[in-house]
Amino acid sequence: MPSRYPAEQRQRATRMALERLNEYGSAWAVAQALGPKLGVGSETLHRWVLQAQADARQRPGPTSGELAEIRRLKKETAELREANEILKAASVFFAREPGPRHR
Repeated sequence: MPSRYPAEQRQRATRMALERLNEYGSAWAVAQALGPKLGVGSETLHRWVLQAQADARQRPGPTSGELAEIRRLKKETAELREANEILKAASVFFAREPGPRHR
């Protein structure tokens, strides 16, 4: 799904929110105050700020790189499970087929 906000807007909004974090006291408060002014939803800006803090190791949680790796591994796992199911179905099909002597 394509991103609703351009990367430049996301970076600028996140940077502005992080710079003003001490003024407001919490990521949610700064997101509520700045989000509408920047044309970004409060919850969206809040998630961006939390992720930026996790990336900077200021907050516990997976970094953006780790999240990308998790998504890649989940996709790979799903593909391998699908391939495994196809192979199981094929083995059952060929196990039922009579041998050359019985034809």
